[in-house]
Amino acid sequence: MRGRVRSNMSHISQLSVERVTIPVLQRFKEERRAIVMTTAYDAVTARIADPVVDVILVGDSVGNVCLGFDDTLPVSMAMMNHHLEAVARTKPRAMLVADMPFLSFHLSTDDTIRNAGGFLQRGADAVKLEGGGKRVEMIRALVNCEIPVMGHLGLTPQSVNAMGGFKVQGRNADDALRLLDDATSYSRRDALLLSSKVFRLSSLHERLNL
Repeated sequence: MRGRVRSNMSHISQLSVERVTIPVLQRFKEERRAIVMTTAYDAVTARIADPVVDVILVGDSVGNVCLGFDDTLPVSMAMMNHHLEAVARTKPRAMLVADMPFLSFHLSTDDTIRNAGGFLQRGADAVKLEGGGKRVEMIRALVNCEIPVMGHLGLTPQSVNAMGGFKVQGRNADDALRLLDDATSYSRRDALLLSSKVFRLSSLHERLNL
């Protein structure tokens, strides 16, 4: 490296090797620091992303991105386990979150706990599931089992048929308030983080005079 200057492009100090855990993310929140998250489906992508992000998500979007499906509904636990294990083998310093696929947390609390627990046994630090108030029972069961949960609001791809396609959510005040209620439900059940996709809060601002 003599005679060369290496620029640090990461938002994380090169000297920092601190493992990103729940207490670390809580500290980031208290410090009002942005939390950087990306998605990885394999070891190569995870190794590239790990030095510059705080959270790596193994998403069920692997169905659209890698497996050729039109949506995420065909993605199974077996598929998610395969990709999670590939990412987990890199032993990332970033927190590793695994997406709960369709029907893995809908049928019973026992199934939900078994599937989420299997993710943790394979190296995940937390699980992510879609929905809001409808999933309160499942979220409570996971948290009671010491399984950290990330919520997912807004455009929830597993609800693509109910929504009539991949559509922006929160376009009017009532929908925006429903999203806010869902976010509150997650918060009250000690969800770790919230992931939000493709929704507008302008109508909520108008309704609440923000």
